[in-house]
Amino acid sequence: MRSGLNNIQWCPGCGDTLIIWAIKKAFEELGIESHNRVVVSWVGCSWKASQYIDGYAAETLHGRTLPFATWVKMISPELTVMAVWGDWDGFGIGMGHFIHACRRDLDITYIVFDNENYALTTGQASPTTPIWAKTKTTPEGNIIAPFDPVALAKEAGCKFAKYADSVKFAELKEIIKEAIQHKGFSLVDVHQACPSFKRW
Repeated sequence: MRSGLNNIQWCPGCGDTLIIWAIKKAFEELGIESHNRVVVSWVGCSWKASQYIDGYAAETLHGRTLPFATWVKMISPELTVMAVWGDWDGFGIGMGHFIHACRRDLDITYIVFDNENYALTTGQASPTTPIWAKTKTTPEGNIIAPFDPVALAKEAGCKFAKYADSVKFAELKEIIKEAIQHKGFSLVDVHQACPSFKRW
């Protein structure tokens, strides 16, 4: 079980910190105690999320957060299970798992830290990078249109899929609370700042 908020290791101004605070406040306001919840994270900027939230936690492999969270929910259905991913892993290597999690509709809250780039590896284009955005891998501008995660989730059967923004803290916290209370798979795609690599 992890405890407390360790020394933050994100870049100054990173939206991850606000998302973590919103998650912590949502758990607090819903009265979900640390021994009744588990946060599953992955490799990437948001991977440290599970270290900064009191409770049970797991850090998994690239693209495998949702399969692990599914396993946790199936063997311990009484736990509140939250999976946190970034846009590049969740909507790139983990896309197949995402679609099938929407179809299965297990009671898992899926929070995506969507900064529209591969920030941990210094700013390559991701599946949600806007058209014409200049990144390390698209120096002349991204020519591949991003897809809409919320629309895709709904098409795959997800009954709770919403956008949020890390700078709208009160609204973000309330959307996360709604997602946790939803009985079934829920997606919150959180747009966030990335001052080190997001230039659009």
